[in-house]
Amino acid sequence: MKDFYKGKNILLTGAAGTVGRELVRQLIAFGPSELRLMDNNETEMFFLMEEYRNDHVFCFLGDIRDRDKLEKLSKDVDIIIHSAAFKHVYLSEYNPFDVVQTNIIGVENIIRAATSGNVKLLLFTSSDKAVNPTNVMGTSKLMGERLITAASAVRNNSNTIFSSTRFGNVLGSRGSVVPLFMKQIRKGGPVTITDKRMTRFVMTIEEAARLVLQSVLIAKGGEVFITKMPVVRIPDLAEAMIKLLAPKYGYKPADIKTVEIGMKAGEKLYEELMSDQEVPRSMELKDMFVVTPAFKALFQSIKHEYPDTVSNKIERSYISENETPLNVYEIEKYLIENRVIEKVEEFSYGSSV
Repeated sequence: MKDFYKGKNILLTGAAGTVGRELVRQLIAFGPSELRLMDNNETEMFFLMEEYRNDHVFCFLGDIRDRDKLEKLSKDVDIIIHSAAFKHVYLSEYNPFDVVQTNIIGVENIIRAATSGNVKLLLFTSSDKAVNPTNVMGTSKLMGERLITAASAVRNNSNTIFSSTRFGNVLGSRGSVVPLFMKQIRKGGPVTITDKRMTRFVMTIEEAARLVLQSVLIAKGGEVFITKMPVVRIPDLAEAMIKLLAPKYGYKPADIKTVEIGMKAGEKLYEELMSDQEVPRSMELKDMFVVTPAFKALFQSIKHEYPDTVSNKIERSYISENETPLNVYEIEKYLIENRVIEKVEEFSYGSSV
């Protein structure tokens, strides 16, 4: 992987986000020639600029709604990783037109910028919410995926490869339940669970960034990459965190109660990373699945062949309720080994960045 990224010019949108920052950290180790970072979060971009002052990193304030800015930043770029988006389900329901401008029109803008700049590859980071969406945010992410796939079919003399990667909950990110549970445990509870039947795919911030970077290496055009990841029951995650954190905050685990508060509008009991309709055109690799384009006739010039292919035929959709979840002990071990809690605390309380 290091040889692939070494000497490349890379543009990363959404660089100030949780996953964006981790992508920066991992990419720096690979020795890119130039790393252009774009975000509209002035404070976090300042901290990024200070942190990577001498590493061929250039920070730009900008919004993916600004096509002119994107086209300027895409000049002489080899790879674009598009991570900027509105991601909060509930806020998106209250601000649907803003979500369209950022999550859909913004994808169109980055596609046009990549095409006009003859960028070699554009990877779009999507979400499990794009599968059978029940909310505005998920629908916007699905449309983003469709635009990326369609761009591969109608490249109009451009050689740009357009692909997407789709992942589930990133533990420790700002949008995950981990910071919320930590805050509730610190206060002595209760820990609020929307529904005790709820299951979720989970991955660490490092794993999410690694999936993105691995997807870039093998992308052919028009496909969606899905990483394989463990599943947790939300009550088990809460129990594991209470066991780990209650003594640290001066409580006994038995003192911290959990309360079921009911599902929020647009929530699902389980997560879907591959739908039934996608199964017939999907294949399994060692560490991920690949969903190939539905309109095969438009992609005859693209060979969707990948290293480490396990099977060209998938038997069932990839849904969290169909997978064996980690038990409480396994979740504790996962949280400890990946320093999930420590990293949230470092970001929230112990660091200026």
